[in-house]
Amino acid sequence: MTETIVAYLRANAEQLDVDMAEALNIPIVELREQIARLAASGDVICCRVTRFIDGRKIEGISCRLSCDPPTPARGRKPGVKKDDDSEVNLF
Repeated sequence: MTETIVAYLRANAEQLDVDMAEALNIPIVELREQIARLAASGDVICCRVTRFIDGRKIEGISCRLSCDPPTPARGRKPGVKKDDDSEVNLF
């Protein structure tokens, strides 16, 4: 069962527990028990979230693989400075 959850997270990235239970056709209580075991072993990182979708409040657990960090933002990074050689003092 845990292999199925890990494979699903590997394929679909971060997911809400309700969405995972529906996609994997697993009862939500059983899924939460498996997620708790995976979180205790360090394979999965979980946090409680509250989302508002179409005015409805949805509370759940957001899960992602611990070895799958979010992708870095595009563009220049803070702290990177460009060397400016145009100002050369000859005197």
